[in-house]
Amino acid sequence: MSMLKKLKGIFVVEDESTAKKNASESEQQILKQVDTEATKAKPEVVKSSEEAVKSSNVPVDKTAQSSNAKPDPKFIDVLLKALEANNQEGFDYLEFKQSLQNLSKVDMDEKTRYQSAMAMAKTMNANSKVIIQSAKKYAQVLDQEGVKFKKAADNQRTKQVTGKEQEIKSLEKSINTKQAQIEKLKKEIEAHKLSLEKTKGSINNAAAKVQLTNDKFMAAFNVVKGQILADIEKLERYL
Repeated sequence: MSMLKKLKGIFVVEDESTAKKNASESEQQILKQVDTEATKAKPEVVKSSEEAVKSSNVPVDKTAQSSNAKPDPKFIDVLLKALEANNQEGFDYLEFKQSLQNLSKVDMDEKTRYQSAMAMAKTMNANSKVIIQSAKKYAQVLDQEGVKFKKAADNQRTKQVTGKEQEIKSLEKSINTKQAQIEKLKKEIEAHKLSLEKTKGSINNAAAKVQLTNDKFMAAFNVVKGQILADIEKLERYL
């Protein structure tokens, strides 16, 4: 049995082989970045048991978890792999946890189960101090994974949310600019319509004036020419 499957059994996590396959694109990107960070990072070794106890007292953050969120197998895998990579030599919290898991099948109360598991630990040269210190060391490992996940999630938020928000602002600005242009064009069209009507009226007035002038000229022309033609007729008749 692989160490990862063993850890899943210890922490009572059901195996879900299709978890990564069914992950959303955003989750896959986060997982990829977390895996990359884990590959680049060297496992940090706690210098002493006292340091482990001192640096790992970080409470579990439950406020950021949505009310309907459930543990996701693909993220459980990430966390358990981190524990696997930092597994200490000898009998420590993980082996103690295995003993507790084995004793869960026996009919006994919780206190007796813990005491029985500790009795087994003592046969492996371990004691409650070692178990507690190693457990806090693993809690510290999980805290480090939490930091890496937050970084990856923030990057995805910037890419998927903040980037889109900037796109929205850009589109809104473009819409407002074009809307202003439309309003300006509407005003220009109305001004052109007024100018068109005015020009049409001016043309009609000018045409009427030209026609009147033409009519007056033709009237004068006919009067003068009529007299000349009348005189020609009389000259030809009388002379």
